[in-house]
Amino acid sequence: MKKLIVFDLDGTLAESKSSIDSEMSTLLHSLLAIVKVAIISGGGWPQFEKQVLANLSQDESLNQLSLLPTCGTQFYQYSGEWAKLYSEDFTNDEKEKIISSLKDAMKEAGFKAEKVWGEVIEDRGSQITFSALGQQAPLTEKEKWDSDFSKRKKIKAILDKLIPGFSVRLGGTTSIDITKQGIDKAYGIGKLRDTLDVAIHEMIFIGDAIFPGGNDYPAKEAGVVSIRIKDTEESKRVIETIIACLDGI
Repeated sequence: MKKLIVFDLDGTLAESKSSIDSEMSTLLHSLLAIVKVAIISGGGWPQFEKQVLANLSQDESLNQLSLLPTCGTQFYQYSGEWAKLYSEDFTNDEKEKIISSLKDAMKEAGFKAEKVWGEVIEDRGSQITFSALGQQAPLTEKEKWDSDFSKRKKIKAILDKLIPGFSVRLGGTTSIDITKQGIDKAYGIGKLRDTLDVAIHEMIFIGDAIFPGGNDYPAKEAGVVSIRIKDTEESKRVIETIIACLDGI
């Protein structure tokens, strides 16, 4: 029997940088009533608050929810209020090295956007995130920029050579997430296992970037049964199926 359902956020539970909709909120609330749920995303804590928590029922069901921002480099649990269990932050020297290497990789790859909306490189403490069109870019523009991942795969290949001591993963629609080596969604899965006392085989992971180089792929590499979905609508149908299978067991 599965005891924990783990989700990616952007592209899985919600559109990029958008809030979960009312149907997804209702489905998650129903799921939390019968099984533990965790969300691991490249987004920072403020995005979790805006995209997820502001749209979920504020009741005892939150005790069943674990939130792991920045690809599992941080872990939050609820007990009357949200508390951070850990944060694998970069040193200032590490941040400078990563940001400098990102700028060099962008220049070498030659994919400079004609227009950007907001920050292109964001320091999230335990993760540096590159967003090709900026953090506030319209979804329609983001979906057109790198739909086949080829641009970001080229940038990632350059970064892998420039900063081999760090994990570089593709996430969202235009982003690249950089964390400490070995501190990724597989690390987050391990923390969930140890903190919640749930075995790997008792978990299911659901995400849209479950492919080599994708920031969801480490979860699959950790041995979790993984379901790759194409969009939020497919996620809803998967959640409905899980609820139907688990409800009443």
